[in-house]
Amino acid sequence: MTLTPGITIRSATEGDAAGIELVVQTAFGIRPAEALREPYRRLFPPENAIVAVDGDRVVGHVESTEITLTVPGERTVSACGIAGVAVAPTHRRRGILRAMYTEQHRRIEAAGLPLTIFTASQGGIYGRFGYGPAIRENAVHIDRRFAEFLPSAPDPGGVELAILAESTEQVRAIYDRWRRLTPGAQVRPDARWETTFLDPERFRKGGTDLYALLHQDGYVLYRYHPRDRVKTASVVEIRTVTTEAHAALWRTLCGLDLVTRIEAELTDNDPLPYLLTDPRRVRTDNRYDGLWLRLMDVPAALGARSYQHDLDVVLAVTDPFRNAGGVFALRVRDGVADCTPTTRTADIELGIDVLGSMYLGAYPARVFAAANRLHAKDSGQVRALEEAFGAERDAVLGWFF
Repeated sequence: MTLTPGITIRSATEGDAAGIELVVQTAFGIRPAEALREPYRRLFPPENAIVAVDGDRVVGHVESTEITLTVPGERTVSACGIAGVAVAPTHRRRGILRAMYTEQHRRIEAAGLPLTIFTASQGGIYGRFGYGPAIRENAVHIDRRFAEFLPSAPDPGGVELAILAESTEQVRAIYDRWRRLTPGAQVRPDARWETTFLDPERFRKGGTDLYALLHQDGYVLYRYHPRDRVKTASVVEIRTVTTEAHAALWRTLCGLDLVTRIEAELTDNDPLPYLLTDPRRVRTDNRYDGLWLRLMDVPAALGARSYQHDLDVVLAVTDPFRNAGGVFALRVRDGVADCTPTTRTADIELGIDVLGSMYLGAYPARVFAAANRLHAKDSGQVRALEEAFGAERDAVLGWFF
């Protein structure tokens, strides 16, 4: 789609602040708490923002920041995190999003960052820009009254009630240990910790302020909600470095006697259901993507993570948006990858969005083969690709942006 004449794409200026705020608030239906403005400016520097303007009116916006992302193998890679993507409802279907994204991705390429990530409000837009969902999350609830732990389930203890304001350093230290192990987790900047600990009213959705449980290898942040006369404990964040901490913290949550319902987000392979005598007590209410990812430089991105099995394969990668596609020889030995452009015949053909979905280990190759989005010479190559791209821990989004 061609950009409508009269609309300009450029870097944001201080004079655009009011117009940006109006467009973003209209798009997301949220007015930010005043206390969050300064931390947010440090998290997403205004000078990084791109706007679309029609005359003197801001009609589109996108902002970005550099994020350190953990990838499989307990490695980290620098990525561009995109946020605040909005187009005014008065200016739909004029090529504004594509034009802003073209400029944004040109800047990412110039910076040499191998990955771009973001959390998407809509799922049908970003595949055409080469993004794929890369983390899966499950919203669950447990009726605490009937959640009984198996006799064989660990009962390590070690959990303490904590006042969050007095425990910020312990929470931050545990998070940092956890994120070094977990694909999809990010280094959490001071500005993002400030917004967490401020816990403004807007974050609470009618609930209390945050309560905290601490273990030497994990923590839980949760709040209470009185919903339809059913007292609910809503887990905002649970981060555990060890299985012992996981079991201990869940035993404590299930010991909140006056609570009927516990709500949380779990990964596909969270052990909680299998600690209980009846795994059906952990009921899934919703399932959604937690992060979208695009490879900006295929050899650099594939070389940045480690792999579960040796692999020799030639990938033909198509990129519908930029020029990151091509044919690449991927060779893995002892978890270490070497990826280079090649003129050899491809063994597997796939879109760069599919490669993005597979990158953190959350989405298996076979589902894309079944959906006719990944083509291989034989099923053995699909299986080998899937086994190599697996990860020891489920991918988890460290902090929402």
